[in-house]
Amino acid sequence: MPSATAQFDLSRLQSLLAGVNGFGRNPRTGGFNRIGFSEADMAVRDWFADAMTADGLAVRRDGAANVFGRFGPTDGPAIITGSHLDTVPEGGAFDGALGACVALECVRAMRDAGLSPTTAIEVVATAEEEGRFGGMLGSQAIAGQVTREWIDQARDADGVTLVEAMRAHGLDPYEILNAARAPNSVRAFLELHIEQGPVLEAAGIPIGIAHSVSGVCHLFVRLDGTANHSGTTPMDMRADAFAGLAELAGAIPAVIGDIGGEQSRITIGKVDLTPNAPHTIPGTAEFSIIIRDISEAVMRRLTDRLRGQIAAVAARHNLTFAIEDKSWLPPVALDQELASLLAGEAAKQGIPVRSMPSGAGHDAQTMQAHCPSALIFVPSKGGVSHAPDESTAWPDIEKGANLLLATLVSLAV
Repeated sequence: MPSATAQFDLSRLQSLLAGVNGFGRNPRTGGFNRIGFSEADMAVRDWFADAMTADGLAVRRDGAANVFGRFGPTDGPAIITGSHLDTVPEGGAFDGALGACVALECVRAMRDAGLSPTTAIEVVATAEEEGRFGGMLGSQAIAGQVTREWIDQARDADGVTLVEAMRAHGLDPYEILNAARAPNSVRAFLELHIEQGPVLEAAGIPIGIAHSVSGVCHLFVRLDGTANHSGTTPMDMRADAFAGLAELAGAIPAVIGDIGGEQSRITIGKVDLTPNAPHTIPGTAEFSIIIRDISEAVMRRLTDRLRGQIAAVAARHNLTFAIEDKSWLPPVALDQELASLLAGEAAKQGIPVRSMPSGAGHDAQTMQAHCPSALIFVPSKGGVSHAPDESTAWPDIEKGANLLLATLVSLAV
């Protein structure tokens, strides 16, 4: 058990997560659509705030729409724990939401056991973690990493600006700048999350403790050629934007093999062709490139090589090109002392753990710039995430939740 008195209630956690997942579900696909600052996202944020209020927590929201529930002393620094409630389009039931729900259930368990923390614990549901507008807005706002210039230029893949999206819900986007927490006001940040990969399941290990988080570079690329008739235009006289895109995509494995490493990832994930018609040569290809690695030096090498590849491909296919830097999140080493504390608490419970990097970005990554931060992983079945089939076994969730509970008790009581 995590402590002599505090006991985690798995059935209550299951009910809480089911309540969160009552928002944004697509009954046709089974996926969830709580995109940052959408109606479903704002509604679930209200619902979660009400749940924390009902549990006796002091609830507040900041200018970035982060929702906090404070348990313990009214004044003084806090330990923050939680994750996000927003999803990618057609996302899964566990990503982010599980971590926010586990955090609240940990506080419930402490309250039920009559434990009074000497350092306050704040449960957080962070805002817009999935990067609709190109970052991890909620945690970046807490850490004081958002500027007015970024707010003014931030827009999603469909051209909707952050300013428009927030004002549609009666929010002042420039209040984000007031969300930064004061130095030394947060003693630690702890986040539980599904792994979103296959490593833990393949190894048969129920818990991962992240030692670092990959950086993320998001480029937006446009290749412009000439839309023309597919039957009358000879192959050697075309300016085919899709052909350029295809050549670039095909070169990715060689780029990683040449200058990347085991943790390098390059993904072309969103593509729009114009005109998108069967009998017309594509005149324009617009697409995203996401570059990840746990080494910033490797990330920069990969980014520079891809810029050169884009220019060379464009020249070979008679195209012009433009590259927009959407965002750059550097890789982060997480706090070693917190990781050691987690490993020690896991050993007390007889839970095997694996020290590992995180290939996906998480709030712990940005919070590390503000305070010591830690990230607990539980396995993802089949390594699936960001999809309706996303799932984690409840016995594994219970182990991760008990580990978080024991660590919070150790830090706060």
